[in-house]
Amino acid sequence: MAEQQLNSGGARSAWAVTFSVWYAMFMREAISRTMADRMGWFWMIAEPVAFTSVMIGIRSFIRGDRMIVGADFIPWMIVGLMGFFLIREGMMRGLGAITANQALFAYRQVQPIDPVLVRNFLEGMLRTFVFMLFIVGAQMLDMELFPDDALQAMAGWLSLWALGLGLGLIVSVLGTLVAEVSIVVRMINMPLLILSGVIFPLNHLPHWALEYLMLNPIVHGLESLRHAFFDGYHVVHGTSMTYFWLWGFSTIALGLILHLRFRDKLKAK
Repeated sequence: MAEQQLNSGGARSAWAVTFSVWYAMFMREAISRTMADRMGWFWMIAEPVAFTSVMIGIRSFIRGDRMIVGADFIPWMIVGLMGFFLIREGMMRGLGAITANQALFAYRQVQPIDPVLVRNFLEGMLRTFVFMLFIVGAQMLDMELFPDDALQAMAGWLSLWALGLGLGLIVSVLGTLVAEVSIVVRMINMPLLILSGVIFPLNHLPHWALEYLMLNPIVHGLESLRHAFFDGYHVVHGTSMTYFWLWGFSTIALGLILHLRFRDKLKAK
């Protein structure tokens, strides 16, 4: 009996401590995001709905639906916007994650990478929930927004989530060490939205311009996600998920290396 008590009261494993830290930080972030403001849940849903409605209005005015082959332009745009928001918010939430949790680094169990991972996971879950609401709402309005290939859609969604994590890991370090990086990252949000083919299809651009735009990995991820939703959709020529995954794995690896290299500096900031 004494031996059992000693074993049960022994030190926890490193993974058990890590999961306890993540759980505590997750609950802290979740309460802060959803409960700190009485309208938190409303704006979480109303913001993407309002932005999507504005974009649809602009596209309807210029008759953009005629530019897309194999998909209705409203569902096409919703899928693109949801996928882009998943990447963008994963990156943007990483910017202030370390600074906002600076006081927690007094505990040796908490590392600078922990709030970045927790924020990305929480943001991904919230974006997935909002996307599911869009899908359910579209079905109720007799709008085709259910994926034709559900497995490919889930794989594409998780791939976009992973790229957002990688970018979040990188900018969380660079933005904390160099304040100007945060300004640049915020400035490129809108140009990136346009250059990623979220609002306007890229198929009609001249070949010389498309060659440069296809260097952007987000284009490949969004086109693959759209093809999973609309089987007859003609993706942009040159779309490659291998290229996208190389970017995803590379950004995650680089982000982890930066966190290991500058861990002490990030704690001391």
